[in-house]
Amino acid sequence: MGKQNSKLKPEVLMDLAGQTNFNEDELREWYKGFLKDCPSGYLTVEDELREWYKGFLKDCPSGYLTVEEFKKIYGNYFPFGDASKFAEHVFRTFDKNGDGTIDFREFICALSITSRGKLDQKLKWAFTMYDLDGNGYISRVEMLEIVTGIYKMVATVMKMPEDEATPEMRTDKIFRAMDKNLDGKLSLAEFIEGAKSDLSIVQLLQCDISE
Repeated sequence: MGKQNSKLKPEVLMDLAGQTNFNEDELREWYKGFLKDCPSGYLTVEDELREWYKGFLKDCPSGYLTVEEFKKIYGNYFPFGDASKFAEHVFRTFDKNGDGTIDFREFICALSITSRGKLDQKLKWAFTMYDLDGNGYISRVEMLEIVTGIYKMVATVMKMPEDEATPEMRTDKIFRAMDKNLDGKLSLAEFIEGAKSDLSIVQLLQCDISE
């Protein structure tokens, strides 16, 4: 397998322009950038991981991400709210060994689930975030803690429905939908079943459902 041609063939360019929302000039620029990162013309898993690692080291030269650094990065995505509390909870789920830092392995494993995982994987990840004490159940207090963090992060730029106007109301709505045995806590099975039966609940939980 030789080196890839530095230019897209005219017929390939026309095909891509017809199949995508990019024009030919944009496609040429994308291809140049692609070949710069992947001279073979193919993106392997190893290539992708190397690119992620380069970006990780750029943000974290020490090779470790602290909670304060994580909160700062997370806050950049929510400049009009306070993302610090929610970011702390996300950080906890990434920091698998509980040493107070996230290394690249922890980062990429968590990112794999949150961005590319199947719905079950994403919901199990979300459950661990809401289950603050790790006892296998989500209490109303635990749910309220996370939902309050979400409201601090997005409430200033999102208009909430009347029945979700406060974190307490949103928590009550989730529990009414999920707590089937009315014991005041959510098991993993209830959590997953409730989310799957009504995907709008997943949005209430601030859990991306894209496959």
